[in-house]
Amino acid sequence: MTSRLKIKKGDTVKVVAGKDKGKEGKVIQVFPALGKVVVDKVNIYKKHLRPQKRGQSGQIIEFSAPLNISNVVLICQQCAKTTRIGFQTAADGKKVRLCKKCNRSI
Repeated sequence: MTSRLKIKKGDTVKVVAGKDKGKEGKVIQVFPALGKVVVDKVNIYKKHLRPQKRGQSGQIIEFSAPLNISNVVLICQQCAKTTRIGFQTAADGKKVRLCKKCNRSI
């Protein structure tokens, strides 16, 4: 996979494919080596846990499973539209991400 991912932790994204198509959420975690992201309150699964000690009851926990990064698209904070991302070098030499629709930095 590519090591240069365009979506980072804290970005707001929209799911464009899969069972949660159309849902929006904030990126909690990014796995660059796997090309996956975890989005808050999207792709929810349940895990059944056995009791760990005697007398304790089991639990059912809900968690957000990772999504493939190709199934999400970034939502620009300035124009509030789903957009592709471009890169540009700023005056101080740093690389910044750009919204392809409104041409402002993200």
